[in-house]
Order: sequence, then structure tokens, then C-alpha cells
Amino acid sequence: MPLNERVTVIKGDITTVKTDAIVNAANASLAGGGGVDGAIHRKGGPEILKACLKIGGCATGEAVITTAGNLPAKYVIHTVGPVWCGGNHNEKDLLRNAYLNSLKLAYTHNLDSVAIPNISTGIYGFPKKLAAEIALQAVAGFITSYDIPAEILFVCYDEDNFIIYNSLVEKLAQ
Repeated sequence: MPLNERVTVIKGDITTVKTDAIVNAANASLAGGGGVDGAIHRKGGPEILKACLKIGGCATGEAVITTAGNLPAKYVIHTVGPVWCGGNHNEKDLLRNAYLNSLKLAYTHNLDSVAIPNISTGIYGFPKKLAAEIALQAVAGFITSYDIPAEILFVCYDEDNFIIYNSLVEKLAQ
């Protein structure tokens, strides 16, 4: 199935999206923070933090799954993206792994739909276009081997990412 039949790009707030799972751009402690992570913890309520504390943490590039608390999604997949340090510290592979490990968790939990933010492009400083290329290449590779999740939704909070992702999806779909 082509990329454009399984991948959709929207502009919005990931905490309002009703999918089987949303992906949280978390920090390694899983204790909540700023940006997407803080919004998910605030709107999802204390059940998410309680589940995260039981897990204890997550390494960069890895992913874990918890309840979604009060969010419209059923689950939250927490992944830790890399902090951009100039590109010479394995940042590209770590970001790719964050996306792939999130999708693998969705697959192993038989989740049909997943919403993903623009991981590492906020305070972690990853260049937006490069991050989008890595994300979409990872997803494109994943969907050639796995039939679920059937719906992958990139939720862009800002206009820049929304434009970049739409442009790249159109190119990859050709």
C-alpha cells in the first residue's frame, strides 16, 4: 500500500486526536516536561505519570507504552528523540529508531491507528526538514513490511512542520 494511502498529515493538537495510540515525544525520565510531553501529561491526568513511573525511564531511540488516561486515545507510546548536537552524535539513527520502535509497539499491541508528533524538532533542536525526511523514510520502510497500524497520522503543531511534511509526503507518494 502506498505511503499516501496510510499516512495523513494534519495541523493540530495531538492531545485531541482520537486514535488507538498517540506518540509522546518524551524525555528519558518519562516524568513529563515541556512541549508535547507536558501537554500529554497535563491533559491525560495522573494515570499516565503513575504508569510512567512504574516503567522507570526510556533510553533515547526506544519506546514504551502506557494508558492514555483522560485522553481520547487508548494508549500513549512514549519515545525519546535525540537532542540535536550538530549531527555527529548518531542523532539521525536515534531519531529513526524512535519512530520505528514506536510503530513496532503499535504493531505488537495490534493498534490500527497511531498519531505521531514531530519528534525532537522543538526544544531538542533537530532541524525540521531533516527530521521530517527521517520520519517519513522510517514510516515508508515500516509500512512495506507491516500492515498495521493501517492509519498513521502525523500531527504537526506548527505551520512550518505542516508544510514540510505535506511537501515530503507528496514527493514520496509519486
